[in-house]
Amino acid sequence: MYSVRVESDFAAAHHLTHYHGKCERLHGHNYRVRVRARGEELGDGGMLLDFGVLKGALREVLATLDHADLNAIPAFADDPSAERIARYIFDRLRDRLPDAPLASVDVYETPTSMARYEP
Repeated sequence: MYSVRVESDFAAAHHLTHYHGKCERLHGHNYRVRVRARGEELGDGGMLLDFGVLKGALREVLATLDHADLNAIPAFADDPSAERIARYIFDRLRDRLPDAPLASVDVYETPTSMARYEP
């Protein structure tokens, strides 16, 4: 089995409407995002997936989130948790790269707190 990983980051604000605690107040994060692809077969050039293609698609998706109020994005329905952000990014990458062997998306709110989405 082969796997590749790329990462990037974005900054955004959010609050969790259905959470009771400090995260219900507006605050921001410098998010780190890691995307993994995984598969058994190598394609052209002996690669599972071209790093540049995956990085480019990730940059496009993150540009829609960077410096945004995540609560204003309808897909999050007032609760833009790290888990939901990971799923959102995965789904948008799948739209851009339908044949890519995407495996997971990790979203770090802090260096020690991460949520993963893997179908």
